[in-house]
Amino acid sequence: MSIKRVAIVGCGIGRSHIVEGYVPHPDKFKVVAICDLNEERLREIGDEFDIAKRTTSFADVLGDESVDIVDICTPPGIHLEQVVAALAAGKHVICEKPLTGSLSGVDTIMEAEKTAKGTLMPIFQYRYGDGIEKAKRIIDAGIAGKPYMGSVETFWLRTPEYYSVPWRGKWTTELGGVLVTHALHLHDMLLHLMGPVSKVFGRVATRVNDIEVEDCASASLLMENGAFVSLSCTLGSHEQISRLRLHFENVTFESNHEPYSPGRDPWKIIVQNDDVQARIDAVIGNWQPVAPRFTTQMENFHTYLSGNGPLPVTTQDARRALELVTAIYQSSDTGRDVSLPIGSDSPKYADWRARTK
Repeated sequence: MSIKRVAIVGCGIGRSHIVEGYVPHPDKFKVVAICDLNEERLREIGDEFDIAKRTTSFADVLGDESVDIVDICTPPGIHLEQVVAALAAGKHVICEKPLTGSLSGVDTIMEAEKTAKGTLMPIFQYRYGDGIEKAKRIIDAGIAGKPYMGSVETFWLRTPEYYSVPWRGKWTTELGGVLVTHALHLHDMLLHLMGPVSKVFGRVATRVNDIEVEDCASASLLMENGAFVSLSCTLGSHEQISRLRLHFENVTFESNHEPYSPGRDPWKIIVQNDDVQARIDAVIGNWQPVAPRFTTQMENFHTYLSGNGPLPVTTQDARRALELVTAIYQSSDTGRDVSLPIGSDSPKYADWRARTK
């Protein structure tokens, strides 16, 4: 398997990609370039990880024929144009969430993918870790049975200091609030485990900070499989937790409560009876530990690029998560249920920031 040469664009969360995603896999990746408008941060990250090429020019990165993967970690408002440009340049692309700020934008990216030489992988690192992957295997094996109900809680804390970064808290640059930047992780985990959504009723509000975007939200979901799920999100919790609790016919799953790594063990796996436990033991009894977050997502991307496995996260996965965001915003505006899928005739399709009556 060849070593893939990576350029990091945006050295904020990009540093976490290096530490968790690339440093653990020296036989698979080498970070050969970093790009950031902050020259001090370029110097610090470049020196820390001994990266020779440091540039403030995104065009310079795209023109570098030695770069195999462009890893986009910039503010959300410019993801769309950078993803499309990187695909047009023939690069493989990794992009932080949110992939873009509308379903129209996702569909533009999907059109660009049809003729692209490279592959795009959106980031959803919370899918990875022993807890969530055991739950996924049990559900996919049919052991959990009929889904009944679930709750997903994103209770985090963000203070005015967090919003002192100029692009945060603004519709034009952050593209949304707790639904887009924070709870999107947990909501993707829900969709990953329980499947697609059929109907949404939601409410959003700005109650914690003096910002443009929402920092509190709640939603009631009807899943396609008939299950009911409640979503609760705030950036005003003085104890930060992330929690999924999913109830199936034969098993109840509850994640750990770590705010930024809920995919790790320990997860509670509460079974109906000994027979169900025996079936679970047969499926996960020889479990091999899985590294959480970026470590496994990047490893699986290399496996895909080497032709030995599926693409870990697809643009369709990102679209599904952003469709849920769109539906919650639309429901909050109108005070009505919103049915999915959302098509181009929706008033929120082109821009979920547009006011809907």
